[in-house]
Amino acid sequence: MAALRAAAEPTRLRLLALCADSQLTVSELTQILGQSQPRVSRHLKLLCEAGLLERVPEGTWAFYRVGDRLAGAPLVRALATLLPASDPILARDAERLVAVKRARADTAERYFRDNAAQWSAIRSLHIDEAQVEAAVLRLLGQGAPIDDLLDIGTGTGRLLEILAPRVKRGLGVDMSRDMLSIARSNLERAGIKHCQVRQADMYALPLDSSSVDAAVIHQVLHFADEPQKAILEAARVLKPQGRLVIVDFAPHDLEDLRARHAHRRLGFADAELRHWCAAAGLDLDPVTALPGQPLTVHVWRAVKRAPAVVHVTPSQKSAAE
Repeated sequence: MAALRAAAEPTRLRLLALCADSQLTVSELTQILGQSQPRVSRHLKLLCEAGLLERVPEGTWAFYRVGDRLAGAPLVRALATLLPASDPILARDAERLVAVKRARADTAERYFRDNAAQWSAIRSLHIDEAQVEAAVLRLLGQGAPIDDLLDIGTGTGRLLEILAPRVKRGLGVDMSRDMLSIARSNLERAGIKHCQVRQADMYALPLDSSSVDAAVIHQVLHFADEPQKAILEAARVLKPQGRLVIVDFAPHDLEDLRARHAHRRLGFADAELRHWCAAAGLDLDPVTALPGQPLTVHVWRAVKRAPAVVHVTPSQKSAAE
């Protein structure tokens, strides 16, 4: 009853509708609703106290979201589906949310465009990239052949070059045309003909379900608006027993990376990745930590669970017939 009372107020209902769609900060919600930050913060506090939203602090930012483990999450998602899209206030909120997402995407695209030529050097700022590449090779299985490999957020195609001797077919996807142009040149210069790159969205991969043997997400999730959705989509295209290797930063407090390098998230805790992978049907191995200066890089390997086999006895089969 307390949750319903909290959700019944018009502004709080609008906040729930927005957070059911995306993880958003107070400033973004203030921009969308057109209300003062203290007012929005007060409503968010009440929704968190009612168990309808969770607040996830990260450096000087805090994200508000409908967490999967919240008791009120089913209620929020049910309410979101019942809200009329024709309502002018909700329609305006939806338009402003699209504008916020577009602004984020534009910022990231400008960053990747401006830094495409020096991307490999940027990736090596905090740790020797050779250590990361060695860990990826080890976790994918030294010497074990890979029929189909997917590199999500391939950037300049560096991992495709490294993994090319181990794969029959490789595909790298990225949204940045500038990155893809460099990746193509790098693959051509290396004489790698069995690996290709193409423009694609990591939230909607242009591949059939259960179609690749291994996938890599290398230093991509901290740029993502919805990292959990990226993991879900990667799991979708993996074959049963397929391997997903994720490389990203451990949690840190270097706020300047948001402004200088367009980072959306300041690293990921092992427990957070473990929860997301479990929800995606992936079993996560213990994390590999690679200490750097000043950041630590984490490398995770997850394996997609095989579908459960249902054994039907002769008597059950006869009864069903």
